[in-house]
Amino acid sequence: MSLLRVSRPGGPSQPAAPRRLAVVLEFRPLRGLRPRGLKPQPGLRPQPALKPQPALKPLPELGQARGLRPAREPKPPRLSWPRLVRPATMAATIAWLLAGIALFTCYLHVSRTVGVNSDGAANALQAWNMLHGNLLLRGWQLSDVSFYTTELPQYMLIELSRGLTPDVVHVAAAMTYTLMVLLAALLAKGRATGLESAFRILLTAGILLAPQPGAASYVLLLSPDHVGSSVPVLGAWILLDRSRRRWYVPLAVGALLAWALVADNILALTAVAPLAAVSISRAYPRIFRQRLPIRSSWFELSLAACALLAALAARAALAAISAAGGFVVWPVGNQLTAFTQLPQHIMLLLQGLLLLFGADFFSHTLGYVSGLAMLHLVGLGLAGWALCAALRRFAQQDLVVQLLAAGTVLSLAAYLFGQRAVDLHSAREIAAVLPFGAVLAGRLLASRLQHARLLPALAIVLIGYAASLGRVVAEPPVPASNQQLTGWLIAHRLDYGLAGYWTADSVTLDSGGRIGLRSVLATGGTVVADSWETQTSWYRRTAHAANFIVLVPASPGLQPYPWIADVRAAFGQPARIYYLGNYTVLVWNKNLLADLSPAPDPLAGPDSAQTPPGS
Repeated sequence: MSLLRVSRPGGPSQPAAPRRLAVVLEFRPLRGLRPRGLKPQPGLRPQPALKPQPALKPLPELGQARGLRPAREPKPPRLSWPRLVRPATMAATIAWLLAGIALFTCYLHVSRTVGVNSDGAANALQAWNMLHGNLLLRGWQLSDVSFYTTELPQYMLIELSRGLTPDVVHVAAAMTYTLMVLLAALLAKGRATGLESAFRILLTAGILLAPQPGAASYVLLLSPDHVGSSVPVLGAWILLDRSRRRWYVPLAVGALLAWALVADNILALTAVAPLAAVSISRAYPRIFRQRLPIRSSWFELSLAACALLAALAARAALAAISAAGGFVVWPVGNQLTAFTQLPQHIMLLLQGLLLLFGADFFSHTLGYVSGLAMLHLVGLGLAGWALCAALRRFAQQDLVVQLLAAGTVLSLAAYLFGQRAVDLHSAREIAAVLPFGAVLAGRLLASRLQHARLLPALAIVLIGYAASLGRVVAEPPVPASNQQLTGWLIAHRLDYGLAGYWTADSVTLDSGGRIGLRSVLATGGTVVADSWETQTSWYRRTAHAANFIVLVPASPGLQPYPWIADVRAAFGQPARIYYLGNYTVLVWNKNLLADLSPAPDPLAGPDSAQTPPGS
């Protein structure tokens, strides 16, 4: 019995030859085995007999030996498409673009079913002023939300092509809601592939698909509000979900949150606080329970630090803009509600959730419309189920799910225990709950519903959602809120005057800037200039001459509208009085700005943050 050994031939007696690998067969007897016929002697170890080995001959070249196939030449490397131009990637990109165009078209029609009011008109005037060189909005006193880095640049781009018209508000609202739906669907998809990824996308987009007409469209698809502020938050969470643990990821997320926080401080509840809290909660057990070194949690600690730095950077940016003569924002009150107001806040919270998810069927006649609204209870139920599932096993969830669940809980708690719950339209304060809940449902419930074989039932619900959207799209557009008054003022050549907040900026936008109607307040039995979404140069008597004031019979919202007694006490008896529907137009033969008291200072004290003039 022998072994097979492979060696390289060569030696001094062999002729020089090319260095090629040869296979040499050498037979050696195995140790411990005796030849046949030899009996072992006691006390002696048998030694096998050695036979002379024949001279070794080099074998043929490799590839020509018997039983071996000739070696094949290596194939050239296969050409592969770059990742961004692969057919599958391009097809997916085209599908997303087509979906975005279709959704934008539908939401533009939905937005036009609600008339533009002074909230959106004020933002359009601010963007128009920035477009004409006042980039810092010098002299402007804004509301408690500036939208300086989010919606205002968007308005500027739209006004470049469409001019100063009320339709700018509708186009921007449709763009914002479309982006929110697409980013929410992309975040819900995560890293899933195949059928599960498609089901996640459809489930998330379906919940957000069909906002209802009336109050829901007013909150979600009209003036800039906290709905648009959820877009950068979704983008930041997508960056966290798709990126690896690299040093630049926390910096990029922090920079994005700081940029958006300058525009809207609601991100402190929906993004900054959740990111800091969740990151610390993920790092704490590793460091203090598992006794791992701090560097094992560097990514989570970096995220928490960048979240806090984002809040400080946004605050410093606003202070720097104000110090440079730029805009000033109203301070936001942080008082808690009284215990006796909790029942009212709970009812407003429940009705606000129904409004956001399109399920507010109250005050409707029982029929087709109310049935479609009731169908939206499915989306609200899925979002609530997903939130409970996320909170039940919070520690085992991934980072994105934890951030969405924490943001939802903080938003609901702040609305319930704060003082922002005033009426049904206050549901805008919890607008982020809508995309957050939809994403949670897509990420946590898609596989469960698929395994439970509920796809046919959900497909029927999705068809109902599409029918609901089609019904709203088919409604005729609504003109601007004060279009009749605008036409009348242009015909009578009244181009600069005063009015209440909900009339002033709306008429100015409706006229394309040909009429300057400036907001005033009634306080202490007299009339003063407004300090909510206004510019101080509007009230300079050396630059403008206001000779009329427009009054309305009722004061919507909390705006202290001037009454005719206040007007006469401030400016005296008018020269002419006109009645146009619900409007009363009083005209003088003098400049009213000379007798107008200055505007209140938004930073005068804590009481001014309680009841802002234009809230």
